[in-house]
Amino acid sequence: MPNKKQILPLFPLPDVVLFPGSPLPLHIFEPRYRQMVSTIMEGDKLFGVLLYDPHSSQAATIGSSAEIIECEKLPDGRINIMTEGRRRFKVLRTIEDLPYLQGEVEWLEDEPADQDLEPVAKQVLDSIKDILRLSSKLTDKSVEVPKDLPSDPLNLSYWVAGTMYGVPEDQQALLELQDTHGRLTHEAKVLNVTTKYLAAHSALKDAVG
Repeated sequence: MPNKKQILPLFPLPDVVLFPGSPLPLHIFEPRYRQMVSTIMEGDKLFGVLLYDPHSSQAATIGSSAEIIECEKLPDGRINIMTEGRRRFKVLRTIEDLPYLQGEVEWLEDEPADQDLEPVAKQVLDSIKDILRLSSKLTDKSVEVPKDLPSDPLNLSYWVAGTMYGVPEDQQALLELQDTHGRLTHEAKVLNVTTKYLAAHSALKDAVG
């Protein structure tokens, strides 16, 4: 798919890194973003989500487009929307001639893999299953494998990165990687640490009965 340039409305959000395939519900209350949503609902229903740092007042230059799947307009003008991540992009320049920010963007794709992705993808999937099994044991509640868990390496790498809540800087670094193998390798290390942590707690639970 060619990296065509496009003008995209931009929505900077603190602590939010959106990945392709990930859901993102939003409550829109600022007038400028209500105008943005009303405008894009008449078109392709796409806008860009960027991680925003309130301390530096800077937004990241790499984000993901979001497509509005559901839109509920409330009587007082506020809007609830359900969106889903679509494609990653890089902002080439910002445009400030409307109440909300726009940007000229180019679409980003991962580089073609120069090594087999299946072994590291299997490692990630096995770790996820181990984490769910151990979590079930520790909580005495059944934790099923998510139905939306992808099996293909690229979408799996996005799915895992999208579940790393609370670490937006790490998520942003994974979003900016254009290397599926590198993204999965990093995720495998993180998941391995989590697995060992849960296994230790599980062993302690068995020891104390």
